[in-house]
Amino acid sequence: MKVRVLGICGSPRIPSNSEYLLEQALEEAGKVSEEVELKRYSLAGKKFAHCLGCFRCKELNGECVQKDSFQELRDEWLKADVIIYSVPVYHMTMPGQLKCFIDRLGNTLMFSYYGGLAKQAKVIGAIAQGIHIFSGQEHTITDLVNHALVMGSIPVAGDLWEAYIGAGGWTSNERSGDALKKQHEKGDFFDAEVAIKASKSIGKRTVQFALMLKQGAVVEREMLEREGILFKPLLDRL
Repeated sequence: MKVRVLGICGSPRIPSNSEYLLEQALEEAGKVSEEVELKRYSLAGKKFAHCLGCFRCKELNGECVQKDSFQELRDEWLKADVIIYSVPVYHMTMPGQLKCFIDRLGNTLMFSYYGGLAKQAKVIGAIAQGIHIFSGQEHTITDLVNHALVMGSIPVAGDLWEAYIGAGGWTSNERSGDALKKQHEKGDFFDAEVAIKASKSIGKRTVQFALMLKQGAVVEREMLEREGILFKPLLDRL
């Protein structure tokens, strides 16, 4: 059973600590099965305008009137069975580029052929890191968990004790985009190891849950088909 994993790096920087933690998650995800297909998408250098609230997407069958990087990422998002977000903390939450994408994704899919009631039935994991130890990592992860629920998907965390609802990390007040990588290579910062371990467990567990979800959908396909469009996104990915 093929599982498509899309790792989304929400940092506008290259290199970035978010990209480094995402690499750890995807590496572990790929070990779960030979059928895992990995894809990575970085928001760095991309353009995401904010949602205008114009509801033109209703007239255009779910297509956004604004043309930028949104359509490219949306198409990859729709194809994936697993979404792993890895983001830096900006002002206690995710960067604006990613929030713009999520806002437009929710509104346009409301008026797509699936309709607003369809459940995307994806498995979603969240990784968040910042410069400071208490700077919004858990709040950011909670925002992404809420996003998963609104999209009719399943938020999956890693393993305790490192990952209660997602993976959180901090760079010990270092601002460089490769701080966690350097700390890990030197072995001089325990918290970097915790963030890496948590990210790896998210990669593994999200794929395992996706395999169970898709295998269950195969077994219960007739039941799901009776629900009309409700589970069509999942059935289309089988």
